[in-house]
Amino acid sequence: MAEDNTINDMFGNEEMIKIEDQLWGKNPRRSTALKDLWLDLMVDAVEADDKPESAKREMLFLMAANNILDMVMEALPEDLAMDLTISLDSLIGVSLVNRRFDVDIWENNYQAISKLKREDYDSDEEFGQAVKAMDERWWTVGKQALGGRTPNDAIVEEMSKYKLNR
Repeated sequence: MAEDNTINDMFGNEEMIKIEDQLWGKNPRRSTALKDLWLDLMVDAVEADDKPESAKREMLFLMAANNILDMVMEALPEDLAMDLTISLDSLIGVSLVNRRFDVDIWENNYQAISKLKREDYDSDEEFGQAVKAMDERWWTVGKQALGGRTPNDAIVEEMSKYKLNR
């Protein structure tokens, strides 16, 4: 079995820094640019509305989030945008489950998988298969922290509240 390469293995440290800056490091600068692009227009629209202040703050947030999502979707080819929406909806579902049940699904999954030890297996391939099987099983077994729901079911349940499931 070929070894999986991490991003650090594939790129030198200098290249990794460039990638991280492009993906995450520029976000504060992007946020400032978006503020300059939209804030005055959105504030004017919200201030013209006669809703209570709390509703205006919610409207401002929803306008900003929707504009950002629209911009991201427009920047991608349709097939990538579709893949992104599926991943984003799933991540939102996980986040909603984490908040509702005061858990960290990713951390709990990691803790379960990390109990597997490489030295208990004859080969890297066998160990990799065990990790994959444990991961697949973990998502489909009820968890006490989720009121007996499986993580998959809890995520689908939360996504359904917002009509985000496929």
